[in-house]
Amino acid sequence: MLAKNENNFIEIQSYLQSELIRDTKHELVNGKVYAMAGASKNHERLSGNIYAEFRNHLKGNPCETFSSDMKVKVGASFFYPDVMVVCDDKIENDYYTESPIIVVEVLSKSTRRTDETIKLMSYINISSVQEYVIVEQDIVDLQVLRRDENWLPKHYFLGDEVIFESIGLTLSVEDIYDRVQNEDMAAFLMLDSSTK
Repeated sequence: MLAKNENNFIEIQSYLQSELIRDTKHELVNGKVYAMAGASKNHERLSGNIYAEFRNHLKGNPCETFSSDMKVKVGASFFYPDVMVVCDDKIENDYYTESPIIVVEVLSKSTRRTDETIKLMSYINISSVQEYVIVEQDIVDLQVLRRDENWLPKHYFLGDEVIFESIGLTLSVEDIYDRVQNEDMAAFLMLDSSTK
């Protein structure tokens, strides 16, 4: 059972211990626990494509790629990003990190508000984070916010290439959206097949 303090907030140690035995993942945000919903096929395709490309690119490199089962700690909150890269883990904990350099979230209707507000503000305040990537699944639109560009968003669409500066990797938007099924991809594939 989760231990609550007098303000009805969950204690961090209680949260961390309970996450080890729960069937459903939960995020801890400002002392409150929120269950995470299951992901769609498009969500999994996008996060899987990005994870695979990052992981392959970083083979033999001290930087590591993690998927949505690894937590990131921001102050007293814990989140499960869809993908993140950690190069210099300053803490010794097997279940979370505090020092990602790039964080990726795939948007869904249920997470959009949190990903674009609470998580955005949390992630950009981690001193190690250089890039925050927000990926749409219902349309083709990938947004990158970079520390060295004052966190101003840049959008990338089909036909564009995205440079992930923090890890020195360039990917096409088409590769990131490989196998994703939405109207933008259907129109792109139809146009592409008609020009061959």
